Amino acid sequence: MIRKYLLFYLLLFCFSKVSAQQYGLFNTKTLFDGFENPAQKTFVLDSSRQFASSFFLPNFGFHVGMKGNENVLRTLAKEGIYSTADVALNTGQKNNLFLNSNIYILNFKLFKSYKYHQEIGLSWQVRADAQVHYTNETLAIVDNYLRFVNDVNPIFKDAFNGTGYAQSYHQFSFTYRENYDKKLAFGVKLSLLSGITYNEYNINKSYFALESPDGPLVASLRGTYRASFLNGKELGKKTAAPFFKNPGASISFGTTYTSKSGVFIMGNIKDLGFIKWSKNSYVNDFDNTNDPLVLDNLLDNRASAITSKVSDIISDNAGRAGFYSPTNAKADFLIAKTFGFYRPSFIVSKDLFHQGGDVALVNKFYNNGFSVSAIPTYNLHKFLMMGVQGMYQTPNFEVFIGSDNLFRTTSLLTANNDATNVSTKYNTASVYLGASIKFGYVVEHPLNSSYMPGVGDDQPGFFKRLFSIFKKGK
Repeated sequence: MIRKYLLFYLLLFCFSKVSAQQYGLFNTKTLFDGFENPAQKTFVLDSSRQFASSFFLPNFGFHVGMKGNENVLRTLAKEGIYSTADVALNTGQKNNLFLNSNIYILNFKLFKSYKYHQEIGLSWQVRADAQVHYTNETLAIVDNYLRFVNDVNPIFKDAFNGTGYAQSYHQFSFTYRENYDKKLAFGVKLSLLSGITYNEYNINKSYFALESPDGPLVASLRGTYRASFLNGKELGKKTAAPFFKNPGASISFGTTYTSKSGVFIMGNIKDLGFIKWSKNSYVNDFDNTNDPLVLDNLLDNRASAITSKVSDIISDNAGRAGFYSPTNAKADFLIAKTFGFYRPSFIVSKDLFHQGGDVALVNKFYNNGFSVSAIPTYNLHKFLMMGVQGMYQTPNFEVFIGSDNLFRTTSLLTANNDATNVSTKYNTASVYLGASIKFGYVVEHPLNSSYMPGVGDDQPGFFKRLFSIFKKGK
């Protein structure tokens, strides 16, 4: 039964569409870098060709992280076995599960003008992100309600308190960047969004009591629930299609600055926007604390039926109504400098509307188009990751593969599920890869070529005109 634990199962089984920020690709002048960091250059004068695209070459990744009783979810994902026998109850322990994604289906970018190094791009992405903060009791009730039998301390207050959301959507974008002068550049990315799925819950008060296996069971919950659907029957091929039934918009903007000493600085605000979910969505403010659920003769009911009745509190009486949800906006800052074949980049990234963020140090070593990067990253969920990336890049071709946390990804996929793993440890899985090519005329310097985009165009760039308005106002 998908309906009541839809958020939980969605997070477990959506690995096929889940990616992290891929910090190793920042400041690489790849096509990915140019779309994600809108002020970044994609083309190199006198070397690159005029058009760039990944066509149908792979450009995707996924990143999922778990902190807490990670072995429960790992065993379920690997072996199909769900067991919480070793999970401690009534301890107040919280667990975290989070993911984000960014898959480019189509993208295209062109070098518009030599003057101001203007670049224009179009892209179609499918994105998903989620964060869930849940208790050990939430894990256990899905497994077996008899775990709660305790004649010494049968009352579990705030046992199911927690928050969580999962959101997926299409993103159609227009990007534009230009040099303001020889040191400073600006870029913007304007996007139309089409929501696919959304689920969110917030339980701020809960109560559960069970003195003996045959009952009575007493349960109450208070909180809010919002979703674009309640059960799997509402999902189909049309749900995933970008019909703009759930429309939205977002904006990204950024700047880069290169000093005389070669220090490179970049700042971005990314994906600041919203989605308006249709009036056929579901909204419920649930509260049965004054009239708690009471179940007798529990042995006559299957455990799954009891679990369903407890979770019915969340979605029963849900009304149809539209609502807004924010996109997972981020603020990024990067500073870098090149020392021969070595380029270190220090990056800070912070989610604006949700918990989460990273502090990363990208150590890039390159020679003759080949590069290897080692990327230690501290995640604000309080754990350390070690990313690795390999890349081959020429002015007209690039291919890369990497992981935001190589060693934990390997451990998650290969480690034995023994008792030592049942703790407050964390695990992550992360892989990304991509490729793109450039074609068309070579964007040579005007003195070397009979053709050059933008030569003879004396019009100032967009940002030049924009900032001149403020100068006139003064």
